[in-house]
Amino acid sequence: MKTRARILSASVVLSTMLFAATADAAEEFTSGYGALDVFDGQAFVGLPLAVKSWLVFMLLTFAAGLLFARKHPIARWATGGIVVSMLTGHAVFQALGLPMLSGSIAICHVVCWTPALVLLLIKRPFFDRDEGRWFRIWSAVMTCVILISFVFDIRDAAIYIRHFSE
Repeated sequence: MKTRARILSASVVLSTMLFAATADAAEEFTSGYGALDVFDGQAFVGLPLAVKSWLVFMLLTFAAGLLFARKHPIARWATGGIVVSMLTGHAVFQALGLPMLSGSIAICHVVCWTPALVLLLIKRPFFDRDEGRWFRIWSAVMTCVILISFVFDIRDAAIYIRHFSE
């Protein structure tokens, strides 16, 4: 139980650090996790436990890619995709004069994670018996994580684009 509480506490701190800058760019928007809300520490705290757990699992899956990045280009694409989305998203949307909201985070995910997903689906390392067992497991989980995330990210990205293109 203590471990779970520590993970959730660390997740809150991490999400606050990652998304704190979004509040400055979107003063007229409320804190929340809808496509047109500012996703900040307050929004993270308000998430249902299942969604918080999913976000932690997702981040851990991407981070586990570092274990395979030296030998496997697909792992480099996956870990690079999340790093690029986290480091450049705010700057890109600020340069475009657009607020950094949950929908813009979704756009960053779709743009930056698609190369890894395409490689995972084309090469299907999770079926390759020549690969190590742990890499096969990670690649299968990573594929599922991106696909599940895209179900929500594509919807939120479309809402964001529709709202700001009118």
